[in-house]
Amino acid sequence: MADTKREIERKFEFSKAKSARRGVPDLTGTAAIAAVTDQGTVDLDAVYYDTPDQRLAADGLTLRRRTGGADEGWHLKLPVSPGVRDEVGAELSDTVPPALAALVRSRVRDAALAPQVRLVSSRRVSHLLDADGALLAELSTDEVLAERGDTTAGWTEVEVELAEGVGPDLLDAVEKTFRKAGLKVSDAPSKLARALAETDAEPPARPSGGGPDGTAGAHVVAYLAEQRDALVAQDPAVRRDLPDSVHQMRVATRRLRSAFKTYRKVLDREVTDPIGEELRWLAAELGVDRDQEVLMERLQAHLAELPRTLLTGPVRTRLRTWNTARRTGSRRRALAALDSDRYVTLLNGLDALLDEPPLLDGAAKSPKKVLPKAVLRDYARLATRIDSALALDEGKERDLALHEARKAAKRVRYAAESAEPELGKPAKHLAKAVKKVQTLLGDHQDSVVAREALRGLAALATDAGEPAFTWGVLYGREEALAERRERELPAIWAKASAPALRTALK
Repeated sequence: MADTKREIERKFEFSKAKSARRGVPDLTGTAAIAAVTDQGTVDLDAVYYDTPDQRLAADGLTLRRRTGGADEGWHLKLPVSPGVRDEVGAELSDTVPPALAALVRSRVRDAALAPQVRLVSSRRVSHLLDADGALLAELSTDEVLAERGDTTAGWTEVEVELAEGVGPDLLDAVEKTFRKAGLKVSDAPSKLARALAETDAEPPARPSGGGPDGTAGAHVVAYLAEQRDALVAQDPAVRRDLPDSVHQMRVATRRLRSAFKTYRKVLDREVTDPIGEELRWLAAELGVDRDQEVLMERLQAHLAELPRTLLTGPVRTRLRTWNTARRTGSRRRALAALDSDRYVTLLNGLDALLDEPPLLDGAAKSPKKVLPKAVLRDYARLATRIDSALALDEGKERDLALHEARKAAKRVRYAAESAEPELGKPAKHLAKAVKKVQTLLGDHQDSVVAREALRGLAALATDAGEPAFTWGVLYGREEALAERRERELPAIWAKASAPALRTALK
C-alpha cells in the first residue's frame, strides 16, 4: 500500500575542491540547532525508472527502486514547489507497484517504464536537534556514483531535509552558514537530474509549435500547452484525492475547449472539434465527483445556518448517508475514466495537436489584431444569451437560459484571461467584470441543482419515516436565493457591459 510524506529539503554542493576537503561545517548554534548527532553511515542502491525519452524527468518527477536504509522500497517524488516534493512510497518489489504506475500514467501512457540510471551512494546521516532534543532536520552527506549504460560520474552532495512541522527559515539559516564554508545550493533539483547531466544524457524533448514568435498562432499554442500541462499535472492529484484537484483538472479541460472555439480563426476546428468533444467527455466523467462535492458543501453550509428549532429528525445523518452513497460511485467513475484507453488517446491527441498545430491564415497575424476580435465575438455571444434569459418569465425555461448564459460568461472570462499577456489591463478588467457575472449565475445554477437534491432528500426522509420539514425549509431558502440573484443580475451585467470595457480592447 502506497503512503505519502511531504519532503521539504535543500541540496548543496561544494563550490571548490578546497571546500570539499574541509567538509561540512558544524551547524551547532545555527538558528535553533543546539546539537548535531551522528547517526552513522548507510549504503544506498537506487535504480531510477523512466521512459526512454525521459517523460518523467521532463516534468521533474522521479521514480526509483532503492535498497538499503530504513525506507528501502519504491519511491515516486512529485514536485509541489521549488524544494518541496511529495514522496509516495510503496513496499519493495521486483516490478513497479501498480499504485505508483497509476500516478505516472498521464505522463507515461503507452510507453514502458524501464531502468535508466543507477545511483550508488554512501550516506552519512546526522540529526539536527533543538535545545529540548527534538528533531529539526536530517543532514545527509552523500558520496554518489551514477551509472548510465557504460557512462559513470561521481560527486559529493549535501542535503538538509526538514522534520515535520519545522519552518523553512531553518534552511535559510543553514544555507547562510554553508555559504561561508564554501557550499552552494545545487543547480540540479534532484540527484537524477544531476546524474543525467553528468552522464551526458539527451535533455527531455517537449513538443512545440505555433509558428514564429510574436504571432497569434504562437500565443494561442503556448496557452494551449499551459492547459495541457495543467491537465496532465492534476492527474496524480485526482488519483490521490487531493483537495480541489478534480476542480482544477476540469478547469484545464474547459479552458482548452473554450480556446478551441474562441480562436477558430487561428486553429482549424475540423481538427480541434473532435478533441474538444473528448475533453467534454472527460470533464463530464470528472464532474460527477466534483459536482457532488460542491453540492454537499453547499447543503452542509446552509444546514449549519439554521437555528436548532428548524432542525427536525436525523438530518445530518441523512445528509452524510446520502453523500457517501453518491460520492462512492462518482469517484469510481472518475478513476475509471483516467484508467481508460480513451483518456490516453485524448492526451496523445493533445500532444499531436501541439506538436503540429492545424494553423489557419489568422495564425500568422499579430496577436493584437486577432485576440481582441476573438474576445469580443465571445462577448457578443454572452450579451445575446443574457438578454434572452432576462426576457423570459421565471421558471424552468429561464433557469436553463441563465445556465447557458453562465457557460458563455465563463468562455468570455477564459478568453480575456488567455489574451491578457498581449492585451494587458483591458483584458484583465474585462475578465474581472465578467467573472462577477459568472459567479452570480453560478450561484443561481447551484441553487437550481440544490433544490432538486433537496426534493430527493425529502423523499428519502419520508420513505424512512423521518420528518421532511427541514428539507422543505432549505428548499424555500434556496428558492429565495435564486430569485435574489435574478434581481441582482441586471445591475451586475450593466457594469460588465460598459462600453468602455469593450472599447479598450479594440
